[in-house]
Amino acid sequence: MSPLNSAFFKNITFDNIVKPDYFFISGLAGIPHTKYYHVFLCFVYALTLLGNAFVMFMIYTDHCLHSPKYIPVFNLAVSDLCGSTAIVPQMIDTFLFKSHLISFEACLADMFFAIWFVTMQSFTLTLLSYDRCVAICLPLRYNEIVTSKSMLVIIATLWIFAGIAILIAVIFISRLSFCKSTMIDSYFCDHGPIHLLACNDNTPSIVINWTHPIMILWFPVLFITGTYICIGRALLKIAAASERLKAMQTCTSHLILVSIFYLPLGFTAALGSAIHQNARILNMSLASILPSMVNPIIYSLKTEDFRESIKKFYRRNKRDITKE
Repeated sequence: MSPLNSAFFKNITFDNIVKPDYFFISGLAGIPHTKYYHVFLCFVYALTLLGNAFVMFMIYTDHCLHSPKYIPVFNLAVSDLCGSTAIVPQMIDTFLFKSHLISFEACLADMFFAIWFVTMQSFTLTLLSYDRCVAICLPLRYNEIVTSKSMLVIIATLWIFAGIAILIAVIFISRLSFCKSTMIDSYFCDHGPIHLLACNDNTPSIVINWTHPIMILWFPVLFITGTYICIGRALLKIAAASERLKAMQTCTSHLILVSIFYLPLGFTAALGSAIHQNARILNMSLASILPSMVNPIIYSLKTEDFRESIKKFYRRNKRDITKE
């Protein structure tokens, strides 16, 4: 054990568990010219806060958007905003201000919230595909199936399920013994690199590390693919080309969001060890922050109801300014 690592450890004798005082997040430290990336992070974070806060404000204040299909959109904005807040400020503090040390307890909290919000982003995109599938495949029963109550129940269930699953993963990490290294080769307190540092039996964490990508990536992708197969079959049954095009356009914004979120994650996961470690860390960090910035822009530009709501908001404020 190096002198640096030995200084971080606090020997706790409960079940012979050795816990460090601090972890060292190395992540982007080996990537050149990261100061430019940190400036970019600040810009992305500012746009993420403004964009998602604006989406939440518009949905909350405009009664025309008080429909079941906009409940998951509101939830996506919440998870995007919270997810970026859980990751980006910590990254800026770690790599721009050279504060690479993070306490053991703070690292576990960072792990929980960062993974929780990213998981909810994935689940919400899956829920949006369900909404589009019902709207196109069962249009006559849409208002019966997709109600505000059902959407709220589904979203609450997803939040609770994701929270419990990730809490279990964090609890298993807290029971590991770290007597070798405290250097986390990631841009935040990532579950994968941390459990590999353990020097006692980490089998439960290995299983969790394999199952979590299935929960957050592969199952949602399969579900979304299934819904769009159903949507495609339903569109083929629509005789009028104009009606078919109109139905397809309602899916455009969601497909863009899905592509932006899942393609970088899937690409990095598929390459595995074939991709350079620095490239993997950079790709994963971009994949975890860019969708949160782009999502509100896509919905504002590509959703007709939302565009109309923005126009009404602009005209109303313009009239108020003119009166003054």
